[in-house]
Amino acid sequence: MSDITVDINDFVAVVEIHRPPNNFFDFELIADIANAYEQIDADPDARAIVLCSEGKHFCAGANFAPSGNEQATGGGVLYREAVRLFAAKTPVVAAVRGSAIGGGLGLAVSADFRVASAESRFAANFTQLGFHPGFGLSVTLPALIGQQAALDMILTGRRVKGDEAQAMGLCDELVADADVRQAAWDKARQIASAAPLAVVASRATLRGDLAERVRVMTDHELEEQTRLRATADFKEGIAATAERRTANFIGQ
Repeated sequence: MSDITVDINDFVAVVEIHRPPNNFFDFELIADIANAYEQIDADPDARAIVLCSEGKHFCAGANFAPSGNEQATGGGVLYREAVRLFAAKTPVVAAVRGSAIGGGLGLAVSADFRVASAESRFAANFTQLGFHPGFGLSVTLPALIGQQAALDMILTGRRVKGDEAQAMGLCDELVADADVRQAAWDKARQIASAAPLAVVASRATLRGDLAERVRVMTDHELEEQTRLRATADFKEGIAATAERRTANFIGQ
């Protein structure tokens, strides 16, 4: 786990991503997080997880820059690993400093709770790339913030600031930027202080078949992403983002 560390203290496991400053993901990173979660599930000394990142941003999504590897996201391989995150048994609190963008938003939403600051930013920017939402956001985002708010975020691709995120239910707690990680740890510690068997059972009841619904939806998301990846609009969206300009989409 070269880009992931796990530190357990007082029944709280801190899972930290080390790909600063943007913490772009690929399937290896998501697999490493899933592996960490499964190991934590089996560890009686860990009853709650804090998911956090080193650097400026929680997770700026996949690196689609033309100079990068556009296949690094791993497609179906990545989504199989993502489903493992939703299938894990231990509650997760995400400490979202900076931005959670695209698939990074999907990663943040995979957690049970999100702690952020007024400076935090959340975006499902897929349509601004000429792309389809992924990471199960087609299921998880409407369930979290409602159908209309999810439509707004996905169809416009706009960035949502921390205070608006809290108002819509995307962020559970808003604190000073310097306090995000500590507040997430405090929330995890509060969960860890409850009876662990009861916590796991109650969480499983409330989440229901979420992991299976995410599995089914990521299959569909991948089909749409594969189709749209071949379009001129996707190429234009990636180029415009890299060049920091407004995209000129043509519907082809």
